[in-house]
This record gives sequence, C-alpha cells and structure tokens, in this order.
Amino acid sequence: MSRILVTGSADGLGRAAADALLSAGHDVVVHARSQQRAAGLDTLVGRGAYLVVGDFTERDAVRRIATELNDAQPLDAVIHNAGVWSGPAVMPVNIVAPYLLTVLLRGPRRLVYLSSGSHFGGQPSLDGVDWRGKSAGSYSDSKLFVTTLAAAMARLRPEVLSNAVDPGWVPTRMGGPGAPDDLELGHRTQEWLASSDEPQALTTGGYWYHRERLQPHRAVHDEAFQDRLLQTLAEETGTAL
Repeated sequence: MSRILVTGSADGLGRAAADALLSAGHDVVVHARSQQRAAGLDTLVGRGAYLVVGDFTERDAVRRIATELNDAQPLDAVIHNAGVWSGPAVMPVNIVAPYLLTVLLRGPRRLVYLSSGSHFGGQPSLDGVDWRGKSAGSYSDSKLFVTTLAAAMARLRPEVLSNAVDPGWVPTRMGGPGAPDDLELGHRTQEWLASSDEPQALTTGGYWYHRERLQPHRAVHDEAFQDRLLQTLAEETGTAL
C-alpha cells in the first residue's frame, strides 16, 4: 500500500484516479480548492481518504498544504493533476503550484505530472511570463513547462521516479462533453506510474500516453532550458530546489 496525493481530485481525472487508487487499497490524500468543492469528496473521505483544501492560485495555500502533509504520514507518490484550461489561473495552478509542492514536500519517491498534447504548441521562452496570474496565461506554455519540470526532476533527483502523462482529450468538465478520447484510459497511466511495481512503471523521465512512452517537445530534455525554468521559478517563488 502506498500513500498517494492526488491534487485537483474533486472531479474529472483527479477524482477518477483517487477513486481507483482507494479501491486498490492505497492510502489516498485528496485535494479540493475550496470547502464548497471539498463537499463533493465526502464519499471518498468516508472510504478513508485524507482531505486537504487550498486554492492553488494562492502560493500561501500551497505552502500551507505542504506543511500539513509534511507533518503527517510521509507520502510515497504525488499525482500533480490539478489544472485549468484558460484565464489568469493557468500559470499559478498548472506550473507554479506543482513546482512549489515538488520543492516543499518531503519524501515522495514518485512524481507524476499531468501534461497534455497541447504542450507541443508551447513556446520554450520564459520572457514575459506572468507567473502570478494577473493576466490570462497560455495553457500550451504551462504544459510545456510542467513537462519540462518532470524531466528536470528525473535528471536532478535520480532516486525519484518522475514522469509526465498526457491523459488525452477526455470528456471531463475541462475537456467538454464532445472530447473524443477515453475517460477510463485517461486516468489509468498516472495511477500505474504512481503505484505499480511493473518494470516499465519503475522508469523515470518519460512522457506517457496510455502507458506508451512517447517523445515530447524537443525543449523538454534540453538541460539548459530545464535549468533556466528552475532558476526562474526559484527566483519568482523565493523557493529553490
């Protein structure tokens, strides 16, 4: 049994992953951005999930959650699932929050970051990025950044299994009812990477789609770009690896 945090687990892929991991006997930590959203997790909490609440657009909330979890039973894995499609919250939620949790949480030996096929349209430039969300951010850029973060962690922390997953365009609240991909397959790969002892799941530095390892955007494995991203996020947040 592993203790696994699934961020953004009030609905969609996050909830599906948390539900499946609970059913498999794992100790799951679920997350919602507000108390109102947390009410929808009562069923999972009733089955034994531990709940944390905090809005990932607020850095202090992310830090508070990290402190709370560091004071509890150690985590074995984190699925960085929380994400938004558009608007000012894109950069704070999609890349700043996962970065902060990566730096601040002690103990996880497996890190799974939700990417997207949209990351191929991202620009590997950090100039002028609004990390604080005062204006609308680029979803594609945010997913390129978080996929690069996953690769950087695999390089810099070889004792940690760090991977990125493209869940596909699935019919969640974010993806919309007309999304063509398979909702069930959309959460299985991240669960597998977070908990399985199969040899392929014990690899690191991958970009995965439905348990198949693919080649990401060429910037993802550019070590100079990885280092620039980490340095920029460290300066922006005042928190370095």
